[in-house]
Amino acid sequence: MELRQLEYFVAVAEEQNFTRAAERVHISQSGVSAQIRQLERDLGAELFDRSARTVTLTVAGRAALEHARAALAAAGAVGRAVGDVTGLVRGRLTVGMVVGCTLTPLFDALAAFHEAHPGVEILLLEDGSDRLVEGVRSGAVDLALVGVAAAVPDGLDALTIVSERLVVAVPDGHPLAGRRRVVLRDLMSHPIVCMPAGTGLRAVFDRACAAQDLRPAIALQASAPDAVAGLAARGLGVAVLSESMAANHRDRLVARTIDDVGTPALLALIWKGAHNPAVRELLLHSRQAFTGSRSAPG
Repeated sequence: MELRQLEYFVAVAEEQNFTRAAERVHISQSGVSAQIRQLERDLGAELFDRSARTVTLTVAGRAALEHARAALAAAGAVGRAVGDVTGLVRGRLTVGMVVGCTLTPLFDALAAFHEAHPGVEILLLEDGSDRLVEGVRSGAVDLALVGVAAAVPDGLDALTIVSERLVVAVPDGHPLAGRRRVVLRDLMSHPIVCMPAGTGLRAVFDRACAAQDLRPAIALQASAPDAVAGLAARGLGVAVLSESMAANHRDRLVARTIDDVGTPALLALIWKGAHNPAVRELLLHSRQAFTGSRSAPG
């Protein structure tokens, strides 16, 4: 039994698919399948039920999963302990980034980290905020930049990067552009262009609408703020964005703060403890890039 076999086993169990698991561990699907078969022969039991389209764990597989995860965690702890003692940082760091993110300080932090620790492989994963939060919780993602609504997810550490009010952005000449004050109900008579469910900004908007029993007409959705703004600029709906997102398009859109949505949309770096020295180092570079501070992670 080898650690890489346990890594492949955990990947297949979590992805419920051999192809996705192979992409995750960066080898061919046939290689993953062969190693899993060898592990099953060594253990004397089948770990997966392969009869359906979705791969599921057998009783033996369920019994083995937590032990496999523990073995991998223990092996990682050995490497980190040696790294702490010798002052070297090695291994792999999985960093999540919300879809559509264009914040250059994150890229600056990654570049500075890579220059300081070239022995660490950096994997950058782009996904929706909800999925990235779950990835950090499960340990599949070490650190992620996500959009959240008002508060950091329970049980996770965080560094808030941006905290902004929601705005409605419309072309000059639109009825809402001439108003000095806009409230949520004013948007309900217009088609709305916004970010999809699973993003922090959308969560703020949906909760604010639900609190007033309002049912917005979501006409179009896009993951990238620039796409939301572009659709609104072409008259396809009124855009719901954050203040800085709209500010990037002031040449073609007029932004008005939605007065009765007081809950801010947050953009935050999140992580689950900083026991991994690579995570600690990346946090130091991130703090410097975003805030100019080199203080230790909280």
